[in-house]
Amino acid sequence: MDLFEALKERRSVRAYKDEQIKDEELNKILEAGEYAASGMGKQSPIMIVVQDKETIAQLSKMNAKVFGKEGIDPFYGAPTVVIVLADKNMPTCVEDGSLVMGNLMNAAYGLGVGSCWIHRAKEEFESEEGKALLKKWGVEGDYIGVGHCILGYAKDEPKPAAPRKEGYVVRV
Repeated sequence: MDLFEALKERRSVRAYKDEQIKDEELNKILEAGEYAASGMGKQSPIMIVVQDKETIAQLSKMNAKVFGKEGIDPFYGAPTVVIVLADKNMPTCVEDGSLVMGNLMNAAYGLGVGSCWIHRAKEEFESEEGKALLKKWGVEGDYIGVGHCILGYAKDEPKPAAPRKEGYVVRV
């Protein structure tokens, strides 16, 4: 797949098949995340991969509560959730984590895997429940939640991109 075509065609997926992605695909997607650019090359982010349904359900419930829409599934039934956190002590933590998220989503698209960035990780992992999960998972450090990259096979083909707005680029 042509890189520039992929960057233009990738769209967020909000409905997933009830089928787990292949380990080979997941490993390639995670590797792309590992190679994201980071401030001063410090690699401040970490990725937590969640594929068990109980933990995903717990995260979904936490996320919906932060969203103020309890009872919905903000993860759209995706079978894999990659939580991206970054070291709060790095001045570029949010930017570093955002670059990881972009790499994850673009790599997923290149492999035929659907993805979507789900917000509210910051609030989730600032909560006592979120801190308890990190402790349970053995994650130590002072991290900020940047986002959740949900992954899975799309139920339907996403709609094509809308035309780009006027004035998107200003040349000086």
